[in-house]
Amino acid sequence: MSFSRDSQREDPVGKLVFELSKLPGIGEKTATRLAYFILKQDAAYAQALSEAVSRAKELTKLCTQCLTFTEKEICNTCQDSDRDRSIICVVEKPSDVLSIDRAVSFKGLYHVLHGVLSPLDGIGPNELRIRELVARAQPRENITAVKEIILAMNPGVEGDATSVYLAKTFKPLGIRLTKLAHGIPVGGQLEYSDRLTISRALENRVEMH
Repeated sequence: MSFSRDSQREDPVGKLVFELSKLPGIGEKTATRLAYFILKQDAAYAQALSEAVSRAKELTKLCTQCLTFTEKEICNTCQDSDRDRSIICVVEKPSDVLSIDRAVSFKGLYHVLHGVLSPLDGIGPNELRIRELVARAQPRENITAVKEIILAMNPGVEGDATSVYLAKTFKPLGIRLTKLAHGIPVGGQLEYSDRLTISRALENRVEMH
């Protein structure tokens, strides 16, 4: 089923399909199936779905420390006193935090960059949350010193370029820099990798030079 731009504006079903197709990984066919599934449910389901989306958008913010999504000023992970604060795992997006935490018994902290370097898209260091990471890594009185930064970028040209940039940034600070071992295929995404693959990639991480 295909909808013209005019029908997308006028037809409520076409508009729903159009909006759903904007979601990552959702094409028009999948969006159409999702739209029809929603329409087949009772009104209570549609209302609950709408309220869940609105409420999540309204109440969710960025953790003031690691910058993942949370409903609090500081997320549960950053508040966890059992976490090893000397290790920070750097990821591209909030969903990567969940993927790693589900896959392995990683006990360090996280830092979300909210993207990777992509000059063609106009994304440079200033568009990422690198300054905040540098600030977290600086030695501070009464704060556990950061001893290792794990670069958990998704494999690919942009992820590799981001890792190299971060390695050059943090080497002068004398902090150990490591990256995930091979195992996650080039072009793959952490959020779509199985737990064993992520676990082995993290456990067998290698030094950045």
